[in-house]
Formats: sequence, C-alpha cells, structure tokens
Amino acid sequence: MPELPEVETTLRGISNGILHKKIKSFDCRDRSLRWPIPKNMSSFLKNENFESAYRRGKYIILNLANKKGSVLIHLGMSGKLRISPNLKQPVKHEHWDINFADGWTLRYTDIRKFGALLKTRQDPANHVLIKNLGPEPLGNGFNGEYLFKKSRKRTLPIKNFIMDSKIVVGVGNIYANEALFMAGIRPTRKSGSISRAKYDLLSRSIVMTLKEAIEAGGTTLKDYTNAKEAPGYFKKELKVYDRAGEPCLTCGKALKEIRQSNRQTVYCTNCQS
Repeated sequence: MPELPEVETTLRGISNGILHKKIKSFDCRDRSLRWPIPKNMSSFLKNENFESAYRRGKYIILNLANKKGSVLIHLGMSGKLRISPNLKQPVKHEHWDINFADGWTLRYTDIRKFGALLKTRQDPANHVLIKNLGPEPLGNGFNGEYLFKKSRKRTLPIKNFIMDSKIVVGVGNIYANEALFMAGIRPTRKSGSISRAKYDLLSRSIVMTLKEAIEAGGTTLKDYTNAKEAPGYFKKELKVYDRAGEPCLTCGKALKEIRQSNRQTVYCTNCQS
C-alpha cells in the first residue's frame, strides 16, 4: 500500500502539471472504486482549475479556485497517478482521466480498486474522512511529548499505536518497522510502558525515516511507481522490513518476523527492547 512518502512523492510529481490550468473534461470509465465516484464529477470539474494541492495523511486534496470545492484522492492498495501530455489510449484498470485544456491528462490506475475519488464543497478539513485524523508527523504538532501524553494507560503494542491514524497519520507498516528499529524499541512493547525519553527518540526516528523515504522517492516493494513511472529507491535503505532471517545490520543477529494485526513485523531481539 502506498504510505505517506509514496503519497507525498506522487503529490509532488503531479502538482506542476495540474495547477492553475483550465479543466477541459473528466472521463470516468469505472465508478466502482472503494466508494463510487460521484456521477456529477464531470460537471463539478469542467471549466474549473485547481489552485492548490496538498496532502493530509494518505489523502491528496486538490482545491478548486474561488473556493468552489475540493477533490479528495486516495491511492488505496495499488493506485497510481500519472500526469502527461502524451498518454496512450486507456486500457484495463485505468479508471479515470482529468483532461486539461493544454493537452495534459491526469490519469488514475488501480488494479485492486481500493482507491477513491471524492468531492466536497465544504472545507476538506471537515470531511468525514479527514476530520478525525491525528497530526502530521512532519508538522509542528508532532513530537515526543505528544506521543507520551497520548500513550498513558494504553496497552496497545507500540507498533499498532504509531500506526493508528487518529494518533498520527501516515506511519504505515514499512516505516513503523524502520522507525522502531532506529529508536531501539521492540514493536510488541505496550505503548503505555514507554518512557518520555524513548518517545522523544521515537518521534525523531519517525520524522527522519519519513523524510529519508521522501527524498528517495518512496519504497518500491511490488508495483509502486511515482507519477513519472519511476520506482522508489528507499527499499535499498530498509534496515529491518522485509529482511526476516537476515543479519541485523547493527549486531549481526538474525532478524525475527512476527505478525501484528495481520501485518509483517520484523525486528532485532538484541537491539530492540
């Protein structure tokens, strides 16, 4: 699943090609994504233009000019956005296009169809999918003190805790594994048992891990590519995720794999306590 760095990389890849340009048309070939694409999306977009684009959690939000509304995009498990003036005729799994007057097209592809394209005329911050999200890990409201306060009396394993989007957004499975290794915290520890000092270290590790992944263009494990069809190169930097049984890069002991909430967790029993 595309996580925060992949969504951020996608956002940066499409922004220059879609902002401040007249929308000529919207073509929908399959409305049946995670939630049905609104039937009136074409009239909502036609002759408008996007004045700004940003990310909130794993959602890409495109704001129309003159506060006429916003579009919310989620990439789901396997969604991809491409922006180009030279796209070929759409094929299977290429579900929708936003066509601009200058000949460029924003195209969405999604094999598993778990993504979403929604619209709202209200402030997107108040949308039901957005309003209860926790702070951005790369924002000023996220730090060790915040995590420490949120974790008191919690018995949830620390990995599940930092992956809860109501606690903090965008810390998906790959980066939770990596940040916990960097901070030396075992993924199974109860979140309420971790000290303030350790949370300071963990918050810094989360920020560092995500920033490094964004700079590397995200992580390609199976089929993720960015808006320019380039793979993410952060996989080369992974210390624990997808390396079960291989030696720890710090101490040399074989990394252990367990399942948490049906997700792969890999850690070092020696370096993480």
